[in-house]
Amino acid sequence: MKQWRTEFPFLQEKVNGNPIVYLDNAASAQKPREVIQRMSSFMEKEYANVHRGIHLLSERASLAYEAARNDVASLLKASRVEEIIFTRGTTEAVNLVASTWGRSNIKSGDVILLTEMEHHSNLLPWQELAREHGAIIKYVPILERGRVLDLEVAKQLLSEGPKFFSFVHVSNTLGLENPAAELCSWSRKYGVTTLIDAAQSVGHQEVNVQELGCDFLACSSHKMSGPSGIGALYGRYELLEAMPPWQFGGEMVERVYYDRPATFRKPPARFEAGTPSIIDAVGWAAAIVFSQKVGLKNIQNHSIELADYAMELLQQLKGIHIFGPSHRQSGIVTFSIEGIHAHDIAFFANERGVALRAGHHCSQPLLRKLGTTSSNRASFYLYNTREEVEILYSVLKEALHFFR
Repeated sequence: MKQWRTEFPFLQEKVNGNPIVYLDNAASAQKPREVIQRMSSFMEKEYANVHRGIHLLSERASLAYEAARNDVASLLKASRVEEIIFTRGTTEAVNLVASTWGRSNIKSGDVILLTEMEHHSNLLPWQELAREHGAIIKYVPILERGRVLDLEVAKQLLSEGPKFFSFVHVSNTLGLENPAAELCSWSRKYGVTTLIDAAQSVGHQEVNVQELGCDFLACSSHKMSGPSGIGALYGRYELLEAMPPWQFGGEMVERVYYDRPATFRKPPARFEAGTPSIIDAVGWAAAIVFSQKVGLKNIQNHSIELADYAMELLQQLKGIHIFGPSHRQSGIVTFSIEGIHAHDIAFFANERGVALRAGHHCSQPLLRKLGTTSSNRASFYLYNTREEVEILYSVLKEALHFFR
């Protein structure tokens, strides 16, 4: 995979004279040259507003924007392109479902099922919806300090007939991959509508919404080397068609009157009010093409291999605790070091050119469950190397001597 590193200009940067070792990919991935160039070229030669003009530039821009939607549909293996709604990211996609399907279908006393490992973006919208509608939230627990989801409890809770089940595909904190197809299969058996938070899996592995059998899936561009500010909601078309709009404005409406209610367009236009993130959509399409050239399976295998190597080395450090499964299921390795605050570790590493995440990773309840309030996270992607894992180990070893 080393041959792909040269495609990322950012990796030539230095911090305090040290080559940068970027290990914060679960937060956001760096951008390859062809994504940068495609966005620049589009702005220089093709940009115009979409769906609004009959002039050549508007037609070209509209074609590029809708081609990007086709690329996302192809990436997710959706059965039809109309099942893809562009959003500002995974967070907005989840909020869209909570604000439309949720407000139309969740009633007082209904149960919303989540897991204990959810990112705040897949926790807060449902907590707020439950508060507004008098619904009840139940949580599928984690076992063995975050090594696995309790599938027996999941099956039991689903058999009790919750209205909705929203769960993360790959945990941004634990690096644990949940058995999404199995969870969706059980949900269908009991008539439970499902949403998968796929922020950490789309672009890092093959994701096929038809094989998963989910009703909704939320994802974003920037974690797979596309631009930030754009993501997508996949939804089964019959569900989208029955959902009301959640934002109002241009292009999502069919007919507007002074004296009677407006009529709205069919999905996906119904859910894309106003001028969309045109340039970002074009950039995401370029990132999809790039990731497919590298190979999603290659990306997944490489990331897991590096995470396993990191785990092998880090376990040699005195006082370290590594969260999540004993064998890595993604490129994420989250850890804490006894007696040293995570922010001190991250600052120390940064001075030596290593970019780590420190904090609660938008998973405060999960970290409290694990007995801590802060941890460090190293997350690997296609351009990282075994040598960078060894640099991480050396820096952490040095930090132990410095702080103790």
